[in-house]
Amino acid sequence: MVSGLLLVTNLFSLTLSFQASGLQTASSFRPDTPNKPPDTPVNITVEMRGDILMARKMYREAVEMYKSGPADSPVLANKTGIAYHQLLDLQDARKCYERAVKLKPAYAEAINNLGTIYYATKSYRRAIAQYKKALRITPDSASILSNLGTGYFARKNYELAFTTYQQALAIDPEVFEHRSAMGVLLMERRVEDRAKFHYYLARTYAKAGDVEHALLYIRKSLEEGFKEREKFTQDPEFAALRENLEFQQILSAEQKVL
Repeated sequence: MVSGLLLVTNLFSLTLSFQASGLQTASSFRPDTPNKPPDTPVNITVEMRGDILMARKMYREAVEMYKSGPADSPVLANKTGIAYHQLLDLQDARKCYERAVKLKPAYAEAINNLGTIYYATKSYRRAIAQYKKALRITPDSASILSNLGTGYFARKNYELAFTTYQQALAIDPEVFEHRSAMGVLLMERRVEDRAKFHYYLARTYAKAGDVEHALLYIRKSLEEGFKEREKFTQDPEFAALRENLEFQQILSAEQKVL
């Protein structure tokens, strides 16, 4: 299966130092400026501490940290859900996402994340319904559109998936390339037919005129056993690539299936 959950937006990359805590090292102390006020200490919140634990992949500890915060915080409920999700505790993750949505009905990220729970349990119709609900709140979210496309793909509605992927790519040209570690909105990359999935990504990039990524995913699809090689010479989206030397080499090469 293509790599599991991909978490995007609002990175939790936090670096703490003595200075950031309002403390001074010996080298930073200046005895000739006795009247200089000390640095203002940074207030490290429960959420920030939980984020640090998430960045360290200490998910169980992150759950406990988030839970120690305000019980009426939809953000903390959503982040607790993500921590449970990382622990593959889908039941508790779902409860947290549902609580987040109850606290904030128009919380697109939590609604999307609830969709990923349904996707993970192969309830694709319900996942699609959640993604559509989230998109009514944030219609320009490339990440949620990508998830919706993957939901369609799972239901074998390939052309609708292709159309949705195009919409996502038009908003964010890097939407399928995000490799960030932590966030508040989850993206799905788990599909049963990787070869076909990468064929549709290749087609999406080719239609957008992104030759580099189109060639990358053509190669991936063939390496993963995509059988309909003639599509690359027949589909109109690949027409502009047919004089490309690398394209010709990829198609003429004997692919070793991974």
